[in-house]
Amino acid sequence: MKGVTMAKQIIYNAGIYVRISQEDMKAGESQSIENQKLILTKYVKEQGWNLVDTYVDDGWSGTDFDRPAVQRLLFDAQSRKINLIIRKDLSCFGRNYIEVGRYVDYIFPSYNIRFISLNDNVDTASKDTSALDMMPIVNLFNEWHAASTSKKIKAVIEANAKAGKYRTTCAPFDYTKGDDPNHLPVIDPDAAPIVHNIFEMWASGINPHHIADKLNEDGVPIPSDYYYAKLGKPNPRRTRHMWSPETVRQILHNYTYFGHLVQLRTRTVSYQNHKVIKNDEEDIIVVKNTHEAIVSQELWDRVREMEQSVSQGKRKRNSSGYVANLSGLIYCQDCGKKVRLAWNNTTNGSKKKLRKYICHNYNCTSYMKFGKLYCPSHYIKMQDMDAIVLEVIRSLAQLVVEDEEKAKAEFLARKAKHNEAVLRGHQEVRRRQMPLAGAYP
Repeated sequence: MKGVTMAKQIIYNAGIYVRISQEDMKAGESQSIENQKLILTKYVKEQGWNLVDTYVDDGWSGTDFDRPAVQRLLFDAQSRKINLIIRKDLSCFGRNYIEVGRYVDYIFPSYNIRFISLNDNVDTASKDTSALDMMPIVNLFNEWHAASTSKKIKAVIEANAKAGKYRTTCAPFDYTKGDDPNHLPVIDPDAAPIVHNIFEMWASGINPHHIADKLNEDGVPIPSDYYYAKLGKPNPRRTRHMWSPETVRQILHNYTYFGHLVQLRTRTVSYQNHKVIKNDEEDIIVVKNTHEAIVSQELWDRVREMEQSVSQGKRKRNSSGYVANLSGLIYCQDCGKKVRLAWNNTTNGSKKKLRKYICHNYNCTSYMKFGKLYCPSHYIKMQDMDAIVLEVIRSLAQLVVEDEEKAKAEFLARKAKHNEAVLRGHQEVRRRQMPLAGAYP
């Protein structure tokens, strides 16, 4: 008939998207991946559309769109591979009010992509449905639900941490997760001597680099290799299978080996931003004496003492790369601050033949920063200080030659006095920290 035009038949190539989060799994079979697939696949066949692909995000939160399957879905839509996206409901597509609205209202229409949310009765091809008008409210409610759920989960995690419930995928090296209700760490007798030996080596003055070298020479498996070997599986992580100083340091600072649980060290920025950041010290949960320790109090204190002495005695290079013999080892007798290396550019000789050289010296850091009102000057030339130290060494050596037993007794007496002072300091620190729930032992 003249004057009559036939509407162009659109061929729909559909992509169905299914998602389930860890929280949704608790809802049972109705929210399962397989159930969502069954419902959506049946609907596509009933409408006579082509099912191009199924996009599955299993165990992913809907608070952002940084999900592998949803990213693949959006890429296929923009590349015209599909022109129809079907979801069971809006919350499964996403729980971010702004992002869901941006895709449904702006991005999908610009690519002529039809969007259907089955349970919400949303179909962007049906402009006269009231469901489209309600969609912003539904999206807003979904985001509120995500925020509320996030707060509840964090509250439960914090309560469990305070109750001494161990929340971890796998226990630290030399421990296994227990079968008790709190899943507290249980010592692995096959590996426990390794950690104890690491602490003993550091307490005796062997630095983390040499400890790592020793472990590699002895063929000791790294923690991840040991963990997966116990499971009878190859290590899936990308690693050189070699001990590193950093791995050694992590063990030396892990309070689990001391018998305490230190949890909630980190947190995410928000339920929308999953970036992990360190918690403030007052937010860290410490529960003491929860399980059997591998490291004793005495060994732990020796390690901390060695760590402090190494930190205090760390020798630093100046701007020219020079390191003085006594750098980092001299302290002011008045204010207790470190004595710093300095230098003067000195000119000597005749006018025709000038000789320039650098004169190194030591002085109190406080005096150099704030002047004599804070601390008096303790200027001394480097060669004079070296001469004084050398003379002390010679006198001590002579004492050993003349009376070795007396020299040994004096040394042990000074060492015992020093250790006693250090121990009193540690006890005072622990005494002050005991009332603080978030303080380290």
